[in-house]
Amino acid sequence: QTCALPIYLVQGMNPTPQVAVVGGGYAGFAAAVTLARGGARVTLFESSRVLGGRARVVEKDGQRVDNGQHILLGAYTETLRMLRLVGVKPSVLETRRLALVYPGEACELRAAPLPAPLHLAFGLLRARGLGLADKLAMARLMRHLKARRFRIEPDQPVAALLADTAQTERLSRLIWEPLCVAALNTPVGEASAQVFANVLRDSLAAGESASHLLIPRVDLSELFPVPASRWLAMRGHTVRSCEPIKAITRDGDALLLDGDPRSNRYDHVVVATAPYHVGGLVGALPALAPVVERIDALRHEPILTAWLAFDGPLRFPEPMIGLAGGYGQWAFDRAALGGPEGLVGVVISASGRHQQITREALEIALLEELQHAVGPLPALKWSQLITEKRATFACTPGLARPGNATPDPGLWLAGDYTASAYPATLESAIQSGTTAGRSVLKACGLKEVGVLGV
Repeated sequence: QTCALPIYLVQGMNPTPQVAVVGGGYAGFAAAVTLARGGARVTLFESSRVLGGRARVVEKDGQRVDNGQHILLGAYTETLRMLRLVGVKPSVLETRRLALVYPGEACELRAAPLPAPLHLAFGLLRARGLGLADKLAMARLMRHLKARRFRIEPDQPVAALLADTAQTERLSRLIWEPLCVAALNTPVGEASAQVFANVLRDSLAAGESASHLLIPRVDLSELFPVPASRWLAMRGHTVRSCEPIKAITRDGDALLLDGDPRSNRYDHVVVATAPYHVGGLVGALPALAPVVERIDALRHEPILTAWLAFDGPLRFPEPMIGLAGGYGQWAFDRAALGGPEGLVGVVISASGRHQQITREALEIALLEELQHAVGPLPALKWSQLITEKRATFACTPGLARPGNATPDPGLWLAGDYTASAYPATLESAIQSGTTAGRSVLKACGLKEVGVLGV
C-alpha cells in the first residue's frame, strides 16, 4: 500500500517554480498547500515559533489557551475542504445545530432537524422567550433580504437595515446585534449590511447543514496550521518558524527575502501576514505603493477573550451560550469541547464600553454575568484576559478591499482582509490563501489537479 501522492499537470514543461509564503497563519498555509498540490516548490516563513498568526494557541503562566475563541459554520466549505486535505479528522470539530441560547434571558432559538428553509421556520415558531412581534420581525427581515436576492444597494450600516425592516428591540439585542458583531467584529452602527446579508444568505438562508455551528475541540494552532505544516514537510516542502522576513526586494526576474538564511531567489512571493505588516515588507517595491496605501487605510477592531478556570464544573445548556445586557457576548464551556473541566471562555468582539474600565473591574463584571446566566459558580482558580488589539479590519459599508494580485507580477497578497464577500473570518482567510495559490500556479502554467489515494 502506498500513501496519497499529489498529481501535477505541468503545461509546457516549465521548470519547478520556487515560491515563498511569508506568514504562517491560516491564509499562508492555505496558499502553501495549494501551491504544493500544483507542483510548486514552497518555502513558508513564520516569524513566531507558534503557527497560526492571529488565530493561534498562546501560553501564559503555564496555561495553553487560544488567543481568541473561534467558531466555524457549516457554510465554511473551503475551510472544511482544506482541513480534509491535510488529514484533519472531522471529530476535532464539535458539530451542533444552530442554537442561540440565552439562559439569563430565558431565550432560546434552535434550528429544527428539517431541510431548509423549514429548519429555521420551525425553529422560529418554537423559539422560547421571543414574542409574536419578535418572530414576525425576524421573518420580515429574511423576506426582505430574499426579495432583493440579498443585495443591499447602496450598502448601509446594519443598524439602518434593522430599522428599515422594523426589527424589535428584543430581537435586535438578542439575535441580530450579537450575530453581526460576532461575524463582522464591527458594531452594528458601523457594520456593512451587505456583508452581513452575505453571511445570512450562506448560513441561515442556505441548506440546513450550512447553519451548523462547528466549535474546535483542539487549539487553533493544532486545528489547521500544525497539520498543514506536517503535510508540507512530508512532501519535501519547507516551513521555517522563528525566522522573520524584514523586507522583499527584486533582483531582475527574482524576488529576494531579507531574512532568508539561504538567500534563495524566488519566482513568486505570497505575502500572508496581517495587513499592518505588509507596508514594511514591500516598501522597497515602488509599484506597490498604491496597494499599501489602501491597506494602511483599513481601520481595525479588537477581540477580547477572558479565560476563566473554575475549581469544578459549570452547568451550560449548550457548549456556547449568549450573554446579554452586560459586557460579555458569548461564553464557551471548554469542558464540553474536550478541554479541562471548569474552563470557560468569554468573548467580547469589537470596540465598546468594556474598554473604558479596568481589567480587574471587567473580570468581576464577567463573573457576575456568568453567574446570572448559569447560576452559582465554583471558586475561580485562575484567569487570563487576552486582547488581540487589531484582530480584524472594521467591516464598514462600501469598503474597498485589495485583491490578491498586485502591480508586481511576482508578488501576491493573502489574508482575511483581501477582497471577499465575507468578513474577516477563518473562511475568508483560507479562501484568500487558496485563491492566491491558484493564481500563482496559473501564472506559472501549472494547475492544481487533486490527490490520488492508492
